Amino acid sequence: MSAQSTPATLIDGKAFSVALVERVGAAVARLESAHGVKPGLAVVIVGEDPASQIYVRNKGETTLRAGMRSDTHRLADTTSQDELLALIAQLNADTGIHGILVQLPLPAHIDASVVLDAISPDKDVDGFHVVNAGRLAVGLPGLVPCTPLGCLMLLKDQLGDLSGLNAVIVGRSNIVGKPMAQLLLGESCTVTVAHSRTRDLPDVCRSADILVAAVGRPEMIKGDWIKPGATVIDVGINRVPSADPVKAAEGKTRVVGDVAFKEAVEIAGRITPVPGGVGPMTIGCLLANTYSAACRINNIQPEPLDA
Repeated sequence: MSAQSTPATLIDGKAFSVALVERVGAAVARLESAHGVKPGLAVVIVGEDPASQIYVRNKGETTLRAGMRSDTHRLADTTSQDELLALIAQLNADTGIHGILVQLPLPAHIDASVVLDAISPDKDVDGFHVVNAGRLAVGLPGLVPCTPLGCLMLLKDQLGDLSGLNAVIVGRSNIVGKPMAQLLLGESCTVTVAHSRTRDLPDVCRSADILVAAVGRPEMIKGDWIKPGATVIDVGINRVPSADPVKAAEGKTRVVGDVAFKEAVEIAGRITPVPGGVGPMTIGCLLANTYSAACRINNIQPEPLDA
């Protein structure tokens, strides 16, 4: 498959996320002014995982920047499951908190599925609760997982009306693949969900006007799997050895996506880079979900937050 005369347009998720947080902040200010409602997000972290600590700090700072209440509950890694469930029950009952997020991973002695199911579906801003999965499946308003929501926002910003386009999603997780399929069906795309047992996966990918890679395998999707001019959304975040042999020998790593970017950028029409594409959208969508949850809990119609 020959390359295009010009490389693909890079989809800047970082810039989009900054603008999204600004739009959320403006909507939050109007909500508080008109209705006296200040959205509140509670983040719970158990243990001292360094990456999780950074994520939680960033979430807290961005939440405050958007004019929301931000509560962070830092618990020792010795916290029991019952103690964590008691905190969640307390947050479910707190009328000033509209979104609850439990940072994963949790310590091995705590069952994450039990904890996530204990969060009120109306405050489940991660969108992982089975009730929210059901709402999405049947087209009811609800809270949608942040990563696929961010992907959809980027797609609509780039392409406008998505109806009639062929979309292929590689990956069938409950966190990205399945909700992404539901969102694209909601936009009247023709959707194929592919996975590790899909026959002739490269050929299936070549049928896509929109290709979403969410399989968790570094650079698995090659350039010649992509239809010329297609829009490629790379959800993967994979650490691999540095391309510099000396740095690799020192244990240095780099981050790559699920798509072989250098090949794909010569074929695709638009593509998200890794890093800087889908990843930055997550916090912006978390705040958008918290705003929407605050509105719905108070029987107020949320403002649309698309660009």
